[in-house]
Amino acid sequence: MTAPRRPVVRFVLGATLGSVALAGYLAVVGSDAVLARASAIAPWAVAAVAALVVAEGLADAVGVWASIRPLGDGLSGGQSVQFALAGDFFDTLSPAGPVSSEPIMARFIGVTTDTSYSEALGVRGVAKYVKSGTQLLVSTTLALLLLVGTPDARVVVTVLGAALVGLLAVGAALLWSRDRLSRALVALLAPVVGFVSARYREDPHDRSAVAAALDRFWTRIVRFRDRPGLLALIAAGGVLEQFLTAAAIWLALSGTGTVVPLLPIVALVPLPQAASAVPIPASLGAYDVLLSGGLAIVVGVPAAATAAPVLVVRALSIPFALSVGGVAVAFLRGWRL
Repeated sequence: MTAPRRPVVRFVLGATLGSVALAGYLAVVGSDAVLARASAIAPWAVAAVAALVVAEGLADAVGVWASIRPLGDGLSGGQSVQFALAGDFFDTLSPAGPVSSEPIMARFIGVTTDTSYSEALGVRGVAKYVKSGTQLLVSTTLALLLLVGTPDARVVVTVLGAALVGLLAVGAALLWSRDRLSRALVALLAPVVGFVSARYREDPHDRSAVAAALDRFWTRIVRFRDRPGLLALIAAGGVLEQFLTAAAIWLALSGTGTVVPLLPIVALVPLPQAASAVPIPASLGAYDVLLSGGLAIVVGVPAAATAAPVLVVRALSIPFALSVGGVAVAFLRGWRL
């Protein structure tokens, strides 16, 4: 693929891409339904929620900057925002969320930092792991403090705690078995990489090239042990995003006259990430049901009172990620193979 060279053409391409994706979203949920739900919330709340949605999208730049800092010269502040918005675009559009979007973003990160795909995938893998782990830790702690005495909320506490333990176990298992895992991946990927690279390279990648790429991947991961400040920034950026998302939901609820405490919502925010297991872009429907249903249990209000605010937040966050993120994607370097 070859990216357009003129900025104006890139902008038109990105705006068109975002508009088409937005039109598809509205076709699924129904534009009339979105307008009806938005009209049920006070105008001041809609404006405040929109501002928080934008702030949450920009807050991801903290973790992006910190994670890519070890690669080459790192990224500037503006580039970090661009990559954060582009990542949100692929998170929203990709059926499996970050699981499928980060391998896409690694291509552009490697080109921009003049490093390799495997190194970029390694640092972004660490960022997603640390961010998710920190958010789950905050959520589980809050859930234990605020919700453990609520019988209906015990299932939420159990799910959050199990997710945190599972995440830690998976991370430890991957690091412990990385040598054996690398050998298995080399055997599995070498024929595929050799076949694909032969189609666009005069000297196709062989088994040693795949092994070297995996070595670079693991090296980038373990080197974060010497950069605790960067890990702290990634964690702080994840918690900031979590609070901004919770604040948007809390304001949307307040705009409909439903007054609930903020901290239980903060505890619940990571729960709907399980919806990424459903192979639907933006997890349309699955995410909304999990979040609104969880809110009804946690804050003790009828499900009907939580559905509209959740859908309004989603009706603002998804178009923002698709439209602004589409423009950011159009300006990325690395479209040329």
